[in-house]
Amino acid sequence: MPIWKRNLIVCWFGTFVTSIGMSQIAPVLPLYIKHLGVDNSALVAQLAGVTFGITFIMSAIFSPIWGQAADRFGRKPMLLRASLGMAIIIGCMGFTHNVYELIALRTLQGVVTGFATACTALVATQTDEAHAGWALGTLSTGAITGSLLGPLVGGIIAEHFGLQNVFFMTGGLLFIAFISTALFVKENFVRSDKKVMNTKEVWRALPNKSFILTMFVTFFTLTLALYSVEPIITVYMQQLSMGASHIALLSGLAFSASGLASIMAAPQLGKLSDKIGAQRVIFVALLVAGVVFIPQAFVNHPWELIALRFILGLAVAGLNPSVNILIKKMTPPEFTGRVFGITNSAGYLGIFTGSVFGGQIAAWLGIQYVFFITSALLFVNAVWVYFKVYKKLNIQNQLLKEQIK
Repeated sequence: MPIWKRNLIVCWFGTFVTSIGMSQIAPVLPLYIKHLGVDNSALVAQLAGVTFGITFIMSAIFSPIWGQAADRFGRKPMLLRASLGMAIIIGCMGFTHNVYELIALRTLQGVVTGFATACTALVATQTDEAHAGWALGTLSTGAITGSLLGPLVGGIIAEHFGLQNVFFMTGGLLFIAFISTALFVKENFVRSDKKVMNTKEVWRALPNKSFILTMFVTFFTLTLALYSVEPIITVYMQQLSMGASHIALLSGLAFSASGLASIMAAPQLGKLSDKIGAQRVIFVALLVAGVVFIPQAFVNHPWELIALRFILGLAVAGLNPSVNILIKKMTPPEFTGRVFGITNSAGYLGIFTGSVFGGQIAAWLGIQYVFFITSALLFVNAVWVYFKVYKKLNIQNQLLKEQIK
């Protein structure tokens, strides 16, 4: 097996597990905060929001920093640091005595993350051009699926094994990711003696800044769209099910359907990006996702919503790998880690913003408007991609063909 393919398998597992570690706390957080001695329901909700969001805010801040470290010291050391650090920190959450210790550990969790950033940089730089789309598409399924299935996994563990075991089991999985990374990931990294540029200097040195900025915004919009329904999905399911049981299970299925679809579609759409161009896949995927959001506001049955969420997952599966392909092509190899770090920061901010955005829109305008406004954002992003990336790359490709002739 080629080294890049073996590394891809290990990185997929590690990315999947670390994404679960980031999101698995969502359904059990209010229950665990009550378990830690907070009885006031309003205070529980407030503390749950802070505890959940702080990890993603810190991840957004530190992801570029770890990306720079990956460019300087190698990607494998960053994988080992992040997986072991998260294993210890998440495991310790099961031993907390009060909510403030939990918040402190969630803050540290956000600081030590960076596994996905290093994995993306490692796979992007090791894989040849012919397989880059497929490899990055496959890797993206680990991050998307782990973050979408994480709440479902956390809920199942809490229900069958207890709240504390959510943290112990997730920490154990992360430790397995650490061991498998140490044993099986291979990297021939040659450290450069050149002075490491700071972020401003890197930005000045980057070609195609407008292209890369458009990709950052696209990745932010993608994660915002996926997570905008998180605060309202359970309430929406209650309205659709008319008092039926298993609301939590139906909500988990609706939220996780996108992740299942991404597992199925992302590698194939990554291959398609290699054949027809990533810019075409991004543009069409944004349009399709924008269209699919609209009927979600008019469904009458939970299974209709689950089916539409599955279709949405098929559409957005093409976005993540295609964004990474274009960033790889536009970024010099020595800056890959830092640029992918900033991209992941945009994703973390999208998760946090989407969760807050969905709840606020639902509270002020109604649940249906969450779908309408998210759809509009996707359409606006599609128009921006068309003029900033799609048309320009098509013109460049035509000029290259004419020069070859």
